[in-house]
Amino acid sequence: MPNFRPDKATAALSVILLLAASTAACGDDGESSGSDQITVWTEENLPDRMAVQNQIAADFTKKTGIKVKLVGVAEDQFSQTITAAAAADDLPDVIGALPLSAVRELEANDLLDTETPGEVVGRLGRDSFSARALELDSAGGRLLAVPSDGWAQLILYRKDLFERAGLQPPDTYERLEAAAARLDTGGLAGITLAIAPKDSFTAQSFEHVALANGCQLVDNSGNVALDSPQCVKAFEFYAKLARDYSVKGKQDVDSTRATYFSGKAAMTIWSSFILDELAGLRNDALPSCQECRDDPTWLAANTGVVTALKGPDASAPAQYGEIVSWAITSDAAKDPAAAFVAYMMDEGYERWIGMAPEGKFPTREGFAETWNKLPAGVDTKKPLADVYPADVLDALRESPGTFARWGIPQGQGKLVGATMGELPVPKALSALVDGSLTPQAAAAQAKADVETIKRGIRQ
Repeated sequence: MPNFRPDKATAALSVILLLAASTAACGDDGESSGSDQITVWTEENLPDRMAVQNQIAADFTKKTGIKVKLVGVAEDQFSQTITAAAAADDLPDVIGALPLSAVRELEANDLLDTETPGEVVGRLGRDSFSARALELDSAGGRLLAVPSDGWAQLILYRKDLFERAGLQPPDTYERLEAAAARLDTGGLAGITLAIAPKDSFTAQSFEHVALANGCQLVDNSGNVALDSPQCVKAFEFYAKLARDYSVKGKQDVDSTRATYFSGKAAMTIWSSFILDELAGLRNDALPSCQECRDDPTWLAANTGVVTALKGPDASAPAQYGEIVSWAITSDAAKDPAAAFVAYMMDEGYERWIGMAPEGKFPTREGFAETWNKLPAGVDTKKPLADVYPADVLDALRESPGTFARWGIPQGQGKLVGATMGELPVPKALSALVDGSLTPQAAAAQAKADVETIKRGIRQ
């Protein structure tokens, strides 16, 4: 176990578990009475990850006597599934791996216990959690859910090509565009960038670039702000990269990765989930560049990573990232639910983030060395520290402390979720790249479409 936990956190967890165990003991030895069994939904629903979670749950049951019914739920089916469960008065007690927009959706529909998460965090030690992760999970001074981990949007670039050309890492609009222009040649794209209008990955990639220039989805009063000068500049910048220096066609989540892996692009924007694949640890997504044929780790060794980006209109760099959380529902058996979440964030935490360390940066302090050594990959397992230099891992692990997001700080998480369903921004971007819209018109169209979505949401 990590060595960060103060005695008070360990003692607090013991109190939670003892309380839960005594609650469970009140049931009889036969059929579950409801207090000695909880239902847990998880969006980590891949078979190998379900197996890990079932084992953690079994260990929790062995320690507390509380039975756990674990149910995998697909992320794209969550809204429909939770709505049906609420209508049937059959909510789960706990939901795991929830993105920020889903937490806000539950809040908007009064389906959250907003007292217990703060109690769990307080007992485990609030100062052992990422302050930014707690902030993104809070509203009106209340903690809505317990932040468990996060993944980051990254700019990946070919260090060897940058060094040869005397280029600086692409951590500003100016440097990124200069590198794309300099390295874009006949057989090499300056960057491979998502532009497919029906791909949420396009929305995430653009939000990363937009946040870097201070562009926000809504202002502090909740008014849609996509036509601001900062947003117009972001639309213009992203479209220029895609039109002038990227691969032609409607590039998406798969094609951008394939192009970078083939060695035919100098840069790409992708999530941290690419890191195990980049290191040659997944047979279904191996780097295919010429040098990679002899050394599967060559591309990883020659890739630099930029976390936060800064545009000309912003006061500081920014980065898109996702925090996922444990939510406790309004109908939950409070003490067993609290005990389970506390267990997952403490005794079960190493195994939880170990399911996919490249996309599960810890939100609890003190797991640095543990996270570095956790095996990543699917077909081949290897710690990230065996592939990437320490400065890269430090930047990745610390990135949840600086994540920025559209709409979440302004309390518009449900709007964020709805826009990811209808994708108005990628549609406007695609039209801009095609030349059928100007940057100002693309921003105005995106704003109008988001306003239409907003009017259809029950506040």
